[in-house]
Amino acid sequence: MKRSFEVLNVKCEGCASTLKRALEKEFGRVEVDLTKEPRIVTVDIKEDKDIDKLKTILRSVGYPLIEDEMTKVQSLGMKTKSFISCAVGKFTLSKE
Repeated sequence: MKRSFEVLNVKCEGCASTLKRALEKEFGRVEVDLTKEPRIVTVDIKEDKDIDKLKTILRSVGYPLIEDEMTKVQSLGMKTKSFISCAVGKFTLSKE
């Protein structure tokens, strides 16, 4: 079933590109809505345990769910990761 999640630190197409690449192997087609704030990521969730996989992947690239509780240090770390992920996403966009 398709489910949508509010995600932090997503700013642009570069971020969306990174998210799609990070999530598509596990979840298939990924939609990132850049028109809403906070940004919405929609994926196919088959089982409840898939949500934990989603959270892990999102955090690994610096885009945690809005509902994730983090300390200030963790939040800063996520922002730093997302900045790098965004740059990588922008680089891969220009090559497609």
